[in-house]
Amino acid sequence: MIRTRSPFRRTTVLAAASAAALVLAACGGHGDTGDSSAAHGGHPSHTASPAASAAASPGQHNAADVAFAEGMVPHHRQAVEMADLAPGRARSAEVKKLAADIQRAQDPEIEKLSGWLTSWGEDVPAAGAMDHSLHGGASGGMMTMQEMDQLEKASGKAFDTAFLEMMIKHHDGAVAMARTEKAEGASPDAKAMADAIVTSQSAEIAQMHELLLGTR
Repeated sequence: MIRTRSPFRRTTVLAAASAAALVLAACGGHGDTGDSSAAHGGHPSHTASPAASAAASPGQHNAADVAFAEGMVPHHRQAVEMADLAPGRARSAEVKKLAADIQRAQDPEIEKLSGWLTSWGEDVPAAGAMDHSLHGGASGGMMTMQEMDQLEKASGKAFDTAFLEMMIKHHDGAVAMARTEKAEGASPDAKAMADAIVTSQSAEIAQMHELLLGTR
């Protein structure tokens, strides 16, 4: 007697095989869909976490941060150079104290700015580069070589007046540079320094205007 397979049993076997194939396909494709699940609101894969944390790293910076540091290093250096002249040339005790405050504040900032540039893979402006650039005129409130020579040759009340007038202009330039950094920079540390520069140097500008009235 020849036995025939039941159509119902054949259909059941085929359905089971199809279900198994679907399960295998789902398991095999899970690794390929990890990124898409994150894109659709699922939990991000472990491979995405380092990139996300790097983007939020405190060491992040952009072109505005580099420009701020590259510009502020020579700018601060000149302010310190001007302040160095005050002890032996100024007559006013207030001018001497102001010069000392400027030097005390800006020397550490030069070191920080230089350190950031190095960590970002950028060159720190050479000290001689500032002197060379000033032969063709200054920018950002910096003094020209002629103005620096004039300040170096002055003494007494004439020095006090020249120092205050020049340093007001110098501080105005620094505040403008710092405001640009606050608006366009990405480095939290650089933006924090820029905020401090705006606050401290704006206060010193007001102080210098008052001292300038007393020298006239």
